[in-house]
Amino acid sequence: MNERLRAVPLPTRPGVLPTVVAVVGVLALAGVIAFGITHLGFLRAGHRAPFVAWTLIAWAVFAGAVLALRWVPRAWVTRIVLGGAVVVGVAALVGPPNTSTDSARYAWDGIVQHAGVSPYAHTPQSGALAALRPEWLFPDKIDGTCKPLEPRMRGLGDGADGHCVAINRPDVVTIYPPMAQLWFAAVRAFVPVTAQYMPFQVAGLLVSLGVTVGLVVTLRRLGRPTWWAALWAWSPLVASEAVTNSHVDVLGAALATAGVVLVAFGRPVWGGIALGAATATKLIPAIVYPPLLGRWRHWWAIPVGVAVFGLLYVPYVLSTGVKVLGYLPGYLSEEGYEDGSRFALVSLLVPGDGATVVVGLVVLLAAVVAWRLADPARPWSGEVLMIGVTFLAVTPRYPWYALLLIPFVVLSGRWEWLSLGLAIALRGVWPSADAFRWWLGAAVLVIVVVTVVRTDRDEWRRWGRRLDPRRWRQTDSGTDGGPEGRRRPVASAR
Repeated sequence: MNERLRAVPLPTRPGVLPTVVAVVGVLALAGVIAFGITHLGFLRAGHRAPFVAWTLIAWAVFAGAVLALRWVPRAWVTRIVLGGAVVVGVAALVGPPNTSTDSARYAWDGIVQHAGVSPYAHTPQSGALAALRPEWLFPDKIDGTCKPLEPRMRGLGDGADGHCVAINRPDVVTIYPPMAQLWFAAVRAFVPVTAQYMPFQVAGLLVSLGVTVGLVVTLRRLGRPTWWAALWAWSPLVASEAVTNSHVDVLGAALATAGVVLVAFGRPVWGGIALGAATATKLIPAIVYPPLLGRWRHWWAIPVGVAVFGLLYVPYVLSTGVKVLGYLPGYLSEEGYEDGSRFALVSLLVPGDGATVVVGLVVLLAAVVAWRLADPARPWSGEVLMIGVTFLAVTPRYPWYALLLIPFVVLSGRWEWLSLGLAIALRGVWPSADAFRWWLGAAVLVIVVVTVVRTDRDEWRRWGRRLDPRRWRQTDSGTDGGPEGRRRPVASAR
C-alpha cells in the first residue's frame, strides 16, 4: 500500500513554479539594485568596471524574472507586476543619486523659483543668489579645497567664498524647459529647503508607478497580456534613472505616453495637451508625433500641442525674455551635436559637420516611414521605430533618454528594442566611444534578426504597399483601402 502511494505523482498546481521564480527574481533584482546603490558609491573615474558588472547583472536578473512572469497564471500577473514595481522602486530609494547630479540642479531651480526669481535669470554661482544657497547643495570647502568631496561636489568657481557645489555646470543658467521648471517648483513646494535628494526620488517613483498602472490599463484595453508592463515596472534602467537619479525625463516619458494613447484612442485634444506638456518638459518627446498622423482627426493634436508648448513658456518669457533658452545652445555645442562629433555611428561614415546633415536626413526618413507604416489606432510599433531609429542616429550617451522608448516597447511587444536601452545604459557607466559602437552594433543585430524572424512575407508586402508613394492618395487614414476596423497593426506582437 505504501509503495503504491509513493508511485502516484503528487498533484501540483500549474503555474506555481513560474510564479515562485518571478517573485524570487524581482526580489533578487531589488536586492541587486539596493546593493549597488549602497556599496558602489558615486560613479567616478577608475571605478567604472563595477558599475558595468552591476548593470549587466541587474539586466540579467530582470530578464529572467520577466521571462518567468510569462507563465504565471493570468489571475496573479497584474498583482505581481504592481507589487514588483513597488519593491524595485523602494529599493531604488535606499541612497542618493549614484551616477548623476542633475537632480541637484532640479532642487536649485525649485528653490530659486520659490524665492520669486526666474531660474533663467542667474547662474548658481551668481552672488545675487548667495542668500538662497542651502548647505547641502553648497557645502563649505575642507581645508580650502573641494577635493575631499569629489566627484559629487566641485568648486563653486566664483572665487569669492569657500564653498563647493553639487550642481554641474554652476557657471551657466539652467537648460530645462518650462514644464520641467514647473515640476521642480511643485516637488520642492512640499519640502523644506533643507530636504535633499529624496523629494525628487519619491516623485520619480510615483510617476513611474503611475506609468505602470497606465500601461496595465492600456494593455487590458488592447487585449494584451499585462505581464508586458513589467518591462517598464521592473526595468533596472527605470529604477536607476527615474527613481535613484530622479531624472525629469520620466515625466516627459509619462506625458508623451499618455498623449499618444489618448490620441490613438480618439482624444486628440487631450492627447495634444499631454504631448505639448511632454515637449515642454524635455524637447525630445516631439519625435512621437509622426506615427500619429495617419488620420486627419489626429492632426488636431499638433496645433493643440504647439499651443500648450507656447503657453507654458509665456510666464518665463515675460519675466526673463530671450534668456528662457537657457544653456540649450551652449549644451548642443558642448555635446558635439553641432559639429557631428557626438554621433557615434554616423561619424564613422561621415565625419565632421556632414554627420549632422546625415543624422537629420535619417531622422526625417524615419518620420516618413513611421507615419506611413503605423496603424493610427495602434501606433505603438511606429513609435518604437521612430524613437529607436532617432536614438541610433543621434546616439545619446545618457541612459535617461531611453525612458521615452520603454513604454512603447511595452505597448508594441517589440522587446528586441530593449537591447538599445541596454547599450545606452552601458554607455552611461563606461564612457568609451569605441565600446559604445560595439554595444550599438550588437543592439542593431538583435533588432534586425528578431524583426526578420517574427515578420512574415505578407506583412513585408503590406509594408511595401504602404510605403509606395503612388498609393498615398488612396486614403487619408493610412489603410490599404479596406475598412478601418479591419486594419492590422504594424509588426504587432505575437
